[in-house]
Amino acid sequence: MNADLGLLILRVAAGGMMLHHGWGKLHKVLSGQWGFPDPIGIGAKPSLALAIFAEFFCAALVVLGFKTRWATIPILVTMAVAAGIVLRGQPWGEKELPLLYGAAFLTLALCGGGRFALDSFLGSGKGKNKKK
Repeated sequence: MNADLGLLILRVAAGGMMLHHGWGKLHKVLSGQWGFPDPIGIGAKPSLALAIFAEFFCAALVVLGFKTRWATIPILVTMAVAAGIVLRGQPWGEKELPLLYGAAFLTLALCGGGRFALDSFLGSGKGKNKKK
């Protein structure tokens, strides 16, 4: 019960804060602004679209606890790109936020959404996360 409550808090807190980052990027695009770094060489627009997908849509799934483990993967990739490529050469303090998000979402990837996740209510979560 305590672990499930902890996973709920982690999901809502980390996912909600990440959702805020994604909303800023989504709002930017809805305003017609596509300027964004191109850290992996695919172009600014695709890079921004992938960041929005991860930081807004996948973060929303994490908050709900729907396909939590799968939803964390794009977020983890985005945080790895932010810390390892975008912020390369920056002081450690600049990399702390994406690394901290990465640690939170890696925990959720390993543990799942917990018993209070939407997956558990729909019966699609792993058995260890459901009350028997």
